[in-house]
Amino acid sequence: MDSRRISTRAQRGAVRDALGIAIASGAYAVSFGAISTAAGLSLLQTCALSVLMFTGASQFALVGIVGAGGSVWAGAATAALLGSRNALYGLRLSSILDRSGLRRLLAAHFVIDETTAMAIARESPAESRFAFWATGVALFFFWNLGTLIGAIATHLVPDPKVLGLDAAPPAAFLALLAPRLRAREAMAIALAAGVVALACLPFVPAGIPLLIVAVLVALFGVLRSRT
Repeated sequence: MDSRRISTRAQRGAVRDALGIAIASGAYAVSFGAISTAAGLSLLQTCALSVLMFTGASQFALVGIVGAGGSVWAGAATAALLGSRNALYGLRLSSILDRSGLRRLLAAHFVIDETTAMAIARESPAESRFAFWATGVALFFFWNLGTLIGAIATHLVPDPKVLGLDAAPPAAFLALLAPRLRAREAMAIALAAGVVALACLPFVPAGIPLLIVAVLVALFGVLRSRT
């Protein structure tokens, strides 16, 4: 079969997984939209964050700091630090996506946790590309839709956390990760990453343990490829 083409079955599987993740994340975006406007951002500013930043952890970090009375610059710096892990993902995906010009810029905007996981979980470059774009487009749509709904509904649900929407993305990501943990090495890496994150948690700001783990895993991958 042509390496640039994938089967209809593979396409359907990728679309099904992408929609599952996107819908769960869209539910979480409702919470973001509500929290953002409650923190003092306007409807336009809240929606612009989801369109232009499009990475949940960074968005929550920014509005969390602003809502707690911090400066916009402090929020932006924290958001940038959390988002820097996407650069590591980009290094891994650049050879798979193989895009240039405007498509490369669009692909960079879609490089986040979920799209990366979906891409590297596939067996061929063609399947990886399809899964990446399917997940990116679906996520972008539902994330921005959820943000808009949450921002508009702020006054109807004063405390969006009571809905438990914060559990949606972790649950979706664990469902995506589970099939990859059948091998002993993958399980060992996941457990080690969890231990490192928990060990760092009391000593660094929120979100930094994830960044530390991402750097360590990337270094492990580089060293392993050289042996």
